[in-house]
Amino acid sequence: MKEKVVLGLSGGVDSSVSAALLQQQGYEVHALYLNAGFTPPDEARAAAQTMGIPFSVLNTQAAMERCVCRPFADSYAHGRTPNPCILCNPAVKFAALCAHADRIGAPYIATGHYARAAGGAIFKGHPENDQSYMLCRLTRAQAARLVLPLGEYPKREVRHLAEQLGVAAAKKPDSMEICFIPANDYAAWLEQRGVCPPPGNFVFHGEVIGRHEGLHRYTVGQRRGLGSFEGRRLYVSALHPERNEVELALWEELFTHEVHASAFSWLIDRPDGPFRASVRVRHTKWENPMATVTPDGGGVYILTDDAVRAPAPGQSAVLYDGDRLLGGGFICTN
Repeated sequence: MKEKVVLGLSGGVDSSVSAALLQQQGYEVHALYLNAGFTPPDEARAAAQTMGIPFSVLNTQAAMERCVCRPFADSYAHGRTPNPCILCNPAVKFAALCAHADRIGAPYIATGHYARAAGGAIFKGHPENDQSYMLCRLTRAQAARLVLPLGEYPKREVRHLAEQLGVAAAKKPDSMEICFIPANDYAAWLEQRGVCPPPGNFVFHGEVIGRHEGLHRYTVGQRRGLGSFEGRRLYVSALHPERNEVELALWEELFTHEVHASAFSWLIDRPDGPFRASVRVRHTKWENPMATVTPDGGGVYILTDDAVRAPAPGQSAVLYDGDRLLGGGFICTN
C-alpha cells in the first residue's frame, strides 16, 4: 500500500516536478494549494489534474495576515528587515500541510524547496540553489514529516526534467517577488497599510549630510539610491527609529564579527554551552563563516571567525553543522 504525502502545489515548475518525482518514488500524492488571496489556484489545479493527483484548496488569508503580513509591516515600521518566507513557513505553509495530512491520514508532507530532509533533520540542498535557510524556523515535528524531492538537483536539471515530463510550467520564469507585495514595491505596500514614517536625517560619522524619505524605504547594507558623499560611496549601516535617522557608513565599516540573534528556533536539542558551527546571516551562498556560538537565554551570541557584512536586524542568523541545518533566530541590535 502506498504511503500518502501532502504536497504544497503552486503550479510552478518546482512543485510540479516534485509531484512527479514523488509519484515515481511510490508515494500517493495529495496536492494542497494554499490560497492566500494573491493568485488563483488555476495553474495548480490544472497540474494536479494532468498528473491524476487529488487536489484541495485551503484558504490561508487570515493566517497570512496574522502571522506574516502584519508582523512584516510592524517590523519595517520599527526599522527591522524581516524575511517573510521565514515567517510564513512554520506558521502558515507547513502548519497547513501538517493539518491537512492529519485530516487524510498522511504521514508525510512535501514541498518544492531546494533542500534535503532525512531522519527528522534538514540539510543544505544543491549548492547552486540551496534554500535550507528559508526552513530554519520549522518545528522539529514538521521536519520529522518532511520529504524534499528536489534537494539533490540544480535548478537547470529540474527544468530539464519538467520538459521531459511535459510539465506545463517548464518554461515559466521563476518568481523573485514576495507573493503579497505587487511589483516588489515594499514602500508602496507599506504605505497602503499606513506605515509611513516621516522624512528624517542621513547621518555619516555623526554628521547630518542629508534627508531620507522615511525609514521604511531603507535596509541595512543598502547602497542603491544613496549617491556619494565627498566622492565616497556610502551604505546604510543602521536604522534608528527612536531618532528617525538613517546611519550611513563606508563599505569596510559594514563588517562585524559579532551577531546576536533572539527567539532562536532549534532543530536539535539546545546545546548547554558554546559550540562551533557555520552561520549565514542572509540568503546568500558566499557568506557562511565558521563561528563560536554561545546560547544566551532564548537566543544566541555568535562570534564569527571571518567578518560578516551588515547583519540586518529582523533578518535571520542561521546555523549549520556541516550541511545540517541547526536552526535560526532573528538578528537583533548589539
